[in-house]
Amino acid sequence: MEKYFLLLFLYFLNALASTSQCSVYDSLVQCFSENKIPADQISKILYSPQNPSFTNVLESYIRNRRFNVSTTRKPNTIITPTAECHVAPCEITSLRNSESGSKSAAADTITSLDDQTAWVQSGALLGELYYRIWLKSNLLGFPAGVCPTVGVGGHLSGGGYGNMIRKYGLSVDHVIDAVIVDANGRVLDRKSMGEDLFWAIRGGGGASFGVILVYRINLVPVPPNVTVFNVQKSVDQNAIDAVFKYQQIVDTIDSDLFIRVLLQPITVNNTRSVRATFIGLFLGDATVIINHGFSIPRIGFEKTRLFRKKLDRFRSLLVQFR
Repeated sequence: MEKYFLLLFLYFLNALASTSQCSVYDSLVQCFSENKIPADQISKILYSPQNPSFTNVLESYIRNRRFNVSTTRKPNTIITPTAECHVAPCEITSLRNSESGSKSAAADTITSLDDQTAWVQSGALLGELYYRIWLKSNLLGFPAGVCPTVGVGGHLSGGGYGNMIRKYGLSVDHVIDAVIVDANGRVLDRKSMGEDLFWAIRGGGGASFGVILVYRINLVPVPPNVTVFNVQKSVDQNAIDAVFKYQQIVDTIDSDLFIRVLLQPITVNNTRSVRATFIGLFLGDATVIINHGFSIPRIGFEKTRLFRKKLDRFRSLLVQFR
């Protein structure tokens, strides 16, 4: 099964006296050549700091501007493999230089959907994944986090949880296959890696075991419309009482409803205080839970404020991202 990837590997190697920038770059070039990667491809994959395109490539993949200041250590080498066969030399060279540093990965990603499953590359962002699913169907979703700029690879390798966890569990509960490059440069899927390794990369930290290229995930059914709400309460508005009551009922509410509570310091009239924000998602129409004596009003929410937005699943995420 041939798949292509737009992966970015940044080698952040410690500045040890025994390892210069040139030696690492030359080691990578040698390893790529030994793996029969043509020289014209190598020049488009490896970027040393002396390459005129180095800065542009680096800055295009820095999502957090705090990591793009003069005091931030810069990569020794940037590697942008475009195929599976380009990743194996990276792993082999990393193993040879393991005493001098580590690596991280990011990527632009194409997500392919087939029936109710999807192949998603590890460098995809959650926001990109949700958008691609939504383009195909507004009746399918994936239970993962609410931050759009979190990478799929890091999210899944750590377990992954989000606002559909009460109904569908962790993100990794819906990972059914993966492709990984191990330390020996072998490209393995679930069958060839074995169930022990497949279990480990779903929550045990994927980078501990190799480079994960792509995951296959099961999508879950979602209704055409969902309900979201955002209710803020200050201390003067009985925030403490509301949080206490929330803790008393949270384990009994409908599994289609997820509420997260943010406790934040605020300043009101030059006085420091605390605000509780209740952010909720209900997988369905608000009238369903209101008409069945739903217990949320016990917290002290007004129904007219509570369920005021009815959106499809993707647009509900946009509201919560803000």
